[in-house]
Amino acid sequence: MSELVHPYHRFIRPTVTHSSFCPGCGDGTIAQSILRAIDGLDMDMDDFVFVSGIGCAAWIPSPLFNADVLHTTHGRPIAFAFGIKMGLTEKKVMVVSGDGDLVAIGGNHLIQNARRNIEMVVICSNNGIYGMTGGQAAPTTPMGVKTTTTPYGTFENVFEDISGLVIAAGASFVARWTTGHPRQLTASIKKAIQKKGFAFIEVISQCPVQFGRKMGVGNAVQMLEDYKNRSISIQEAKKLSKEELKGRIVVGELVDLDKPEMVEEVTRMRKKAMGGAEAAVDTGRS
Repeated sequence: MSELVHPYHRFIRPTVTHSSFCPGCGDGTIAQSILRAIDGLDMDMDDFVFVSGIGCAAWIPSPLFNADVLHTTHGRPIAFAFGIKMGLTEKKVMVVSGDGDLVAIGGNHLIQNARRNIEMVVICSNNGIYGMTGGQAAPTTPMGVKTTTTPYGTFENVFEDISGLVIAAGASFVARWTTGHPRQLTASIKKAIQKKGFAFIEVISQCPVQFGRKMGVGNAVQMLEDYKNRSISIQEAKKLSKEELKGRIVVGELVDLDKPEMVEEVTRMRKKAMGGAEAAVDTGRS
């Protein structure tokens, strides 16, 4: 009997023998959705540069993907990705990291590069907690939850709408799904990769080991069932009031528009400046 080989095994580094994710973690679903999207577009890993920060989701591309990967400092993956895209304009740049890395310490890089609308894909695994480092309270942790750093319960207001922030900042593509929507997530990643502009996908992802245990919401299967029960499409959400939407997860492609992209604008400006310089040199010669 021949050995079974996963269809996306060719995308994985040969040295990787096992996953670094905890049992039941949603990051495996996110990883496979990314690879399905790349395969579905008939693209190769050499077409990409992946960037990650610090946290559970950062281990999706690094060391898993057999590609050029930059594993950066906490909160800085988008800043590094910005530099890569400006230097290697022909590459597809994808950032994969978590809510704590991208929205807490990395929040300013997120909003400024969404405003610039620089072409890159940012996938944010939102598990509502700092999972890798012991289960500390994150900006996305609901108020009142007892965590490693808040033994009497969190006392900060929760960051309820990451995608809404990115939309307000000016991104040209924003989507939100849960790990209970792998096919829809894959389709949105395909669109994001092809988007000329800043493309952001928030993925509500289960962390049964830290968030699930501290919130008392059960195991991975129960968390996924909860996501599906609470999810509502953007079309249906528009029919409901703010009160009626409390506790619901609005999923779908929230924004998809065309607007000036920074790399193209810089290239256009450079050509204009060089044309002016050449004209000045010719005038000086005459």
